[in-house]
Amino acid sequence: MFTGIVEEIGEVVAARRTDDVLELTVRGPTVSSDARHGDSIAVSGVCLTVTALEAPGTGGGGAFRVELVPETLSRTSLAGVGVGTRVNLERAMAVGDRLGGHIVQGHVDGVATLLRRDPGTRSEELHFSLPADLARYVVEKGSITVDGVSLTVAGTDGATFRVALIPTTLAHTTLGSRAVGDTVNLEVDVVAKYVERLTVGYVPGARASGQDAAHRGAGPVSSGDDAAEQQAVGS
Repeated sequence: MFTGIVEEIGEVVAARRTDDVLELTVRGPTVSSDARHGDSIAVSGVCLTVTALEAPGTGGGGAFRVELVPETLSRTSLAGVGVGTRVNLERAMAVGDRLGGHIVQGHVDGVATLLRRDPGTRSEELHFSLPADLARYVVEKGSITVDGVSLTVAGTDGATFRVALIPTTLAHTTLGSRAVGDTVNLEVDVVAKYVERLTVGYVPGARASGQDAAHRGAGPVSSGDDAAEQQAVGS
């Protein structure tokens, strides 16, 4: 689990494709400093497993390797990365750490396109497209993860959403240099998805996706004492 608080901007220093797997070597001295084989690191919002580490100097100052399979490549913007690509990096949250952002799994729900940048004197507002299947999870003043950065939704019209970035976010994440037309990774608030799954059988006309849709016709799914209690309440 992550919090969406980026620790450093890393850089892809090597990329090698073997059959259907893309292996990336990412320079990130901070996140590599205590990383071990098998650890999880969020790379621009995508939870990836460390498969190897390089000593400082060999990878340009502390680097780690990860492997991307077709599922990851087809669902995230990482399919387009190459040597020189800058990425946001965050180590997995340790038990007892402060939750500075919000609960982030590193499981990308979809990709979006940067549509517009509205610069202020020091701050800036960024406007992104919003995939139709994710729109119901995005609400004004709610949380969303963009390329691994925990942000507050400043506004949405259902087809787009905007976020307001402080100078620190612009300086210490890749969002400060993203250009109009760039693709970013989105992860919506996982709490919203769980609430939807738990209530879809109770709310008339509620929408569901994936396996949840199979339960709509049958109504609420229960077992044991819960099923008996529901029957008693309904009679």
